Amino acid sequence: MNVLEQGLLFAIALGANTFSAFSGGGAGLVQFPALIFLGLPFAVALATHKVATVALGLGATLRHARERSLERGFALFMLAVGIPGVVLGAGVVLHVPGRLAEIALGVLTLGLGLYSWGRSGLGQEHAPRHRDRRGYLTGGAVLFLIAVLNGSLTSGTGLFVTLWLVRWFGLDYRRAVAYTLVLVGLFWNGTGALVLGTLGHIRWSWLPALLAGSLAGGYLGAHLAIVKGNRWIKRGFELVTVVIGIKLMLG
Repeated sequence: MNVLEQGLLFAIALGANTFSAFSGGGAGLVQFPALIFLGLPFAVALATHKVATVALGLGATLRHARERSLERGFALFMLAVGIPGVVLGAGVVLHVPGRLAEIALGVLTLGLGLYSWGRSGLGQEHAPRHRDRRGYLTGGAVLFLIAVLNGSLTSGTGLFVTLWLVRWFGLDYRRAVAYTLVLVGLFWNGTGALVLGTLGHIRWSWLPALLAGSLAGGYLGAHLAIVKGNRWIKRGFELVTVVIGIKLMLG
């Protein structure tokens, strides 16, 4: 790629990942289709996108680490239930037609945004709940299923994690977004990138610009989320879910 094309990739990654880090997911709404539009086959674009999103998680981690808002035990729980699901999803995605799954995911994602929009107090206060055995089993089962989607699809699954952490475990939006960006963005996506890179192909020459834009966008979006607080994050989450839901349904 020439310098102009690398600059375009950087701008796309910066914009997509800034908004994703602020709202708790959705970088694939812009970044993944852009890679296809610029000439990559679906499987190559998917693997390349997954590698780039790891930088989003890293950028967000660098900013959220200063706030110390993550509980180690809960973070380990999310890794334990999520990584096996990501491996399962990434292992089958290259062999399964994805259009029907994308439509279903679009309907669900749109529903997430409308659900959050209709509940004005959702995620505004931090009130942990369901931290007993039954709560962890139910919550972990849903996180595992979301992780399978994360490994097999390109956008929207981080938003599922964010809302589930708010709705089931009682986190406020700021903390939920922090968990999503650090654990999903860095570790779940890192696992998916590793599996997809092993089974498929990555366009390495495109990655420098994508990684730089994702890293900068992850840090900037996380900073905006911390500064603006729960109400702004909630509105950003709702906007992204509605747009992504419609986009996935329309194709």
